Amino acid sequence: MGIISVEQVDHLYWLGRYTERVYSTLKLFAKSYDIMIDDSSDIYTNYCKSLDIPDIYKSQEDFLNRYPFDETIMDSIISNLNRAYDNAIVLRETIGSDALSYIQMAIYAMNNAARSDSPLIELQQITDDILSFWGSVDDQIDAEQIRNIIKAGKRIERIDLYARLKIDRKDIEREVKRMIPRVLRSGIKYNEAALSRVSTLINEADIDYSKVIYSVEAIIA
Repeated sequence: MGIISVEQVDHLYWLGRYTERVYSTLKLFAKSYDIMIDDSSDIYTNYCKSLDIPDIYKSQEDFLNRYPFDETIMDSIISNLNRAYDNAIVLRETIGSDALSYIQMAIYAMNNAARSDSPLIELQQITDDILSFWGSVDDQIDAEQIRNIIKAGKRIERIDLYARLKIDRKDIEREVKRMIPRVLRSGIKYNEAALSRVSTLINEADIDYSKVIYSVEAIIA
């Protein structure tokens, strides 16, 4: 693999972020789905608040129908999956057709889920497709820098989401330890102060999650 262009770096980084965003929000949505079906209270409002996304939904049923599948909603799962695909398609020669095919299969599964009366099975298929995509990246991409850029984006996105959800310290610490070497080996221009600040923040007695979010988002502008 020759020199990676700035444009390719950007697509690889956001491919990592969007695939992780879809994967993690799908897991959270699936975990909440049965509770929302059985509970008439507006649990979805807390879901939106925890992820810091606009609560534009009229009811819990409206949320369950539109949040996963409505392409007109910027923060919907399908919109983030489409962004992952948009980045993957221009990287076809860089990541290979097999890796791209898993993103395409995820979109196919999402379309099936939108037509299903019981969408959780198809939604599980999407998480499996994304796991297969990451496995294909590891197995078939020889260039370490390309793998590191994708995984830097993936880990940064996961830390961002974990901080928004106020996940336990040990889980965020684990992700930060995984993220730092990926960023350092990626060759991406990064904010050294922000990277250091994230490590400091997660070791404080009381984690300021808002500062973690701000700092992790500043690592790669």
